[in-house]
Amino acid sequence: MQSQARVVIIGGGMMGTALLYHLAEEGFTDSLLIEKGDLTSGSTWHAAGQCPSFIADYNMAKIHDYGNRLYPRLESITGQYVSWHGCGGIRFATKPAEVEWFHRVAAVGKLIGFQCEIIDPAKIRQINPFVNTDGVLAGAWTTGDGHVDPAGCCNALARGARNMGATIVTGNRVLDLAQRPSGEWEVVTEQGTVLCEMVVNAAGCYARQISQMAGTDIPITNMMHTYLVTDTVPEFLSRDEEMPVMRDPYPSAYYRQEQKSGLIGIYETANSLECWTHRGGWPEWDSENELFDAPFDNIAPYVERVMERMPIWRELGIKRVVCGAIPHTPDSNPLLGPAAGLRNFWHCNGASIGIAAGAGCGKYLAQWMVHGDSEINMAGLDPRRFGDYAPGPYTKAKSHEDYEHMYALHLPGEERPASRGARVTPLFETLRNAGGVHTEANGWERPKWFSPDGREEEPGFRHNNVFEVVAEECRAVRERVGVLDLSSFAKFEVTGPGALDFLDRLCANRMARRDGGIVLAHYLSANGRIQGESTITRLDDERFYVLSGAGAEDRDFDILRHAAVGRDGVSVVNVTDDIGVLVVAGPRSRDVLTGLTDTSLHNDAFPWLTGREIEVAGIGLRALRVNYVGELGWELHCPMARLADLYHAVWDAGSGHGMANFGVYAVNSLRMEKAYKGWGAELTNEITLVEADMMRFFARDKETFTGRDATLSVEAKGAATRCVYFEVEPGDCDVVGGEPVFSDARPVGVTTSGAFGHYTGRSLGFAYVESEYAAPGAKLSVELLGALRKATVLGDAVFDPGNARPRA
Repeated sequence: MQSQARVVIIGGGMMGTALLYHLAEEGFTDSLLIEKGDLTSGSTWHAAGQCPSFIADYNMAKIHDYGNRLYPRLESITGQYVSWHGCGGIRFATKPAEVEWFHRVAAVGKLIGFQCEIIDPAKIRQINPFVNTDGVLAGAWTTGDGHVDPAGCCNALARGARNMGATIVTGNRVLDLAQRPSGEWEVVTEQGTVLCEMVVNAAGCYARQISQMAGTDIPITNMMHTYLVTDTVPEFLSRDEEMPVMRDPYPSAYYRQEQKSGLIGIYETANSLECWTHRGGWPEWDSENELFDAPFDNIAPYVERVMERMPIWRELGIKRVVCGAIPHTPDSNPLLGPAAGLRNFWHCNGASIGIAAGAGCGKYLAQWMVHGDSEINMAGLDPRRFGDYAPGPYTKAKSHEDYEHMYALHLPGEERPASRGARVTPLFETLRNAGGVHTEANGWERPKWFSPDGREEEPGFRHNNVFEVVAEECRAVRERVGVLDLSSFAKFEVTGPGALDFLDRLCANRMARRDGGIVLAHYLSANGRIQGESTITRLDDERFYVLSGAGAEDRDFDILRHAAVGRDGVSVVNVTDDIGVLVVAGPRSRDVLTGLTDTSLHNDAFPWLTGREIEVAGIGLRALRVNYVGELGWELHCPMARLADLYHAVWDAGSGHGMANFGVYAVNSLRMEKAYKGWGAELTNEITLVEADMMRFFARDKETFTGRDATLSVEAKGAATRCVYFEVEPGDCDVVGGEPVFSDARPVGVTTSGAFGHYTGRSLGFAYVESEYAAPGAKLSVELLGALRKATVLGDAVFDPGNARPRA
């Protein structure tokens, strides 16, 4: 075995071979894949091989679509058997909300290029004459998907990678991993040690063990999944047309034709099981090709329901039972990207639908590794979206919940209970007792809205029974004063004599030149793509306080600490858990806080975009005159242990000023009225500051910072797409992101986020569109739940475009 390689991939299943193939395609042919058994011998070989197009997540839909376009060609490309069955698929809707969801999936299909037709039960029976459609309202017919032979597909990718010059070594277990000070990795195996620039953990069911060899961990649970293959189906013998893959919430199952037999895969909706529970969910190293005894008592009721759907299978025997392990993550998305805290260590694992996702995961991760950026938004796939709280019990409970809801629609606004309360502030119970309904962000519980009368939200795609409640929270902030626990912010302290120069060289914006100054700054890749966004306060010459969104905590911490390696005089510390945050915002916020502090809060002493270390209610804290709702107000950053004391003091002082609690539903509405863009939605690794219309935060007079030249090059050439702010004609639903934007009948863009602006009474959104449609006044349309709604591009924020309110 070779002793050096550019990249070493650990694991020879679908994810590892797909990455090897696409690394080679991108020019990284000096890549080595190491597999402890044979290729496919983990969870790939026993998979059912489903390749659905049906998915509403815009970026995951791109991943699936890529595989469904590659797999039919893969055999001709590589000469290796793949057995692509392009039979299409039909997903059943048994509830009205599911039909609405189908329209959203169909709209995503128009953007990406896969066909999704919403059909009635008669058309379903025409396509599949054997199925019983009792209780079915509609079907989503995706004609471009199908299924493959998993082992054949995996081996085809492996052969293609070898043909391009990559190397595969099987029967060779990785024993240990060690990183040199240079950043290179020593991969210790049974056949010797390999020195490489980058290591990729593509170990599937073994991914946690490999992670722990490197001194880290990841959130994966190995769930037990069963499918059955029936005896030969007489009705299939004389039929040339293959039955499509049926996906059905009634039995929580998929079922399809397998040669001339039937195949039935079950996702239990209760009492789901893990594998290797006798070892805490960890497989033995020698468990290649392992299957388990099927939990027949568990799955029998679901199989009976499939027989109701497919009565022609009712009298058939079972010729084969496959019960094996499938890795699951807390949110069902794979883990693609760098490991938190490590340099040159990547993850490519955690795909619960690994055959469908494998090719696309390999393609887009390879782009990131080779070029420094991917052409799709990786925020929802980056392993660093989960913090240290996640591996272990949190992930186990979430994975069971995700598995049991495989065919249950997760409605907007629906809060599922598993693993809630992983990260709470001292205010959690106080706010809950005040009617606070919380949502989760990177494990944090943060207020979503406040129930004034004990009502519970009726989740759905349209305006619901909390619409007016949120409107009142918005009015309270705009007209009086509101208070919000937003301790979920990621918080870092960058200190030392080299801190100013360090941040100036890292960020596109110039750091404040006066103590107390606040700037909005972006981290760019070498290609000029947006890697992150932070609000940075200069406390003094050698102390800077850096704030990021909750979901960016580990990612931005990596950006900061990796950039600080080797720089004397710079310290980067994550203080997220140590500091709580209260947002006090609204025209009466100064009146509320003035009685609690000896510090003058007037404009001459404490202007907008200024931070001060002061006392409020006798508590030493950092007060930042900035907020995400566009009002006069302060963020009060205090020791987490004093957060409840601060809240009660602020609440008591605000009682005479009409103070109200508010949540992130209201924040989203208020920020849309102010046209504030968000990281992970408008600001992503796909685009530059030019396309995002954020060049006002680009310091042209700075000579050196990461991504400077690339950004100026994009500006000089002209960007093909631009971010626009727009208004949609009134309706009973609003933009959420991922919807197609049309000019006439032609798709010209995609929405990124949106909300109803309760104070202005306008439905608002952001989108990326072709540059010729970006001028204010441009007339477009957006497809929302199957209906085209007229949209107009706006030139300014619909509320306070001159920022008079926050400056007040």
